[in-house]
Amino acid sequence: MSERGAWNGGQVRADGQGDDVVRMAGDGVPMSDKIREDTARRLDRAMGSLGTAAMARMEERLAWYRALSAEDRSWVGLVAQAGIAAFVEWFGHAGEGRPTPSIEFFGTAPRELKRSVSLQQTVDLVRIVVEVVEAQVEELAAPGGAELLRHAMLRYTRDVAFAAAQVYAREAEARGSWDARLEALIVDALVRGQVDDGLHSWAAALGWTSAPVVVFAGYAPDEDPQSVIDGLRDKGRRLGHELLAGVQGDRLIVIVGGADGVKDAARGVVARFGPGPVVIGPEVPDLHAAARSARAAIAGLRAAAGWPDAPRPVLAEDLLAERALDGDEDARAQLVENVYKPLAGTPLLDTLATYLEQGTSLEATARLLFVHPNTVRYRLRKITELTGYQPTEGRSAFTLQVGLILGRLSVT
Repeated sequence: MSERGAWNGGQVRADGQGDDVVRMAGDGVPMSDKIREDTARRLDRAMGSLGTAAMARMEERLAWYRALSAEDRSWVGLVAQAGIAAFVEWFGHAGEGRPTPSIEFFGTAPRELKRSVSLQQTVDLVRIVVEVVEAQVEELAAPGGAELLRHAMLRYTRDVAFAAAQVYAREAEARGSWDARLEALIVDALVRGQVDDGLHSWAAALGWTSAPVVVFAGYAPDEDPQSVIDGLRDKGRRLGHELLAGVQGDRLIVIVGGADGVKDAARGVVARFGPGPVVIGPEVPDLHAAARSARAAIAGLRAAAGWPDAPRPVLAEDLLAERALDGDEDARAQLVENVYKPLAGTPLLDTLATYLEQGTSLEATARLLFVHPNTVRYRLRKITELTGYQPTEGRSAFTLQVGLILGRLSVT
């Protein structure tokens, strides 16, 4: 009976019979098993040369591999060798229909290597190894076993790809959980004002390098806190900013680094807060100084109820008067320093006090001070230059009034 053989799961169809029969070797062993055993022996003998060829191909074609340290290149070589050895072992014992076992040879690499080599680069490594083996299939396979070897390689490399994805997914999850804990520690430390060397270590572990820094304080939306933080982080990446965030009770604290000014920092951040005021602390040079920005932003959030018509977002500096009335010592000291002290001991202080007491009436102030109204106008302009607040504007006049009172109290 003539046969025209075509491989089909280790069986050959005999055209004359129309049925599947298993060919037998001379010793009674099924032909497919015999070919598998012979091919496995050839692979076993060639493992060393395959590994060497794979490493040479990586050195030739992968620039990132050449840039690795000698230690990391050595680890990559060991992983490649382990992968080839695992394939040879599996190929020699895997029967038809037997699933490929879990591939754990990636576990031979240290954690640091998984951070040095990305998932895409791991795919490059697998592709190189496959190319090296495929190029020698005819020499490696026993007679009649080339297709069997190619089929086995396809199955095995598929599982290698899944194994690599699982390894990197586990590492990403572990890294994400660790980063989230560090992020929460940094936010909490800045809110509490506990700035020490530990803060720098935590920030370095997260890769924080951006400056300047701005802190936002507001209320958290009615969503899962982690979803809110993840959304903020994604938005920050799209804008090219570094961002840390934390939900503390009903408050949401966001720290933005690397923005080109406060307005740039607010883009995409404010919309993620829940209803209510959003207060922006002053811009500071680095993360170490961010405790001052956080303190001002949180104090402003507490005092924002005193100015119901405040814009959203509002600068903590624009809430100095409300913060001072709410007991914020930083705001009180800043008002005394910026409002009272520049005017103390000059006619400007009496002019300001009289002007405010007279309901901002220019003529009434001039009469009480026995000066021309133009003199009052001149002095009001000087007050604006020295303090940054304009007495003729409602909000500024209110802030000047509070600063004036606090300055008088500070000298009694």
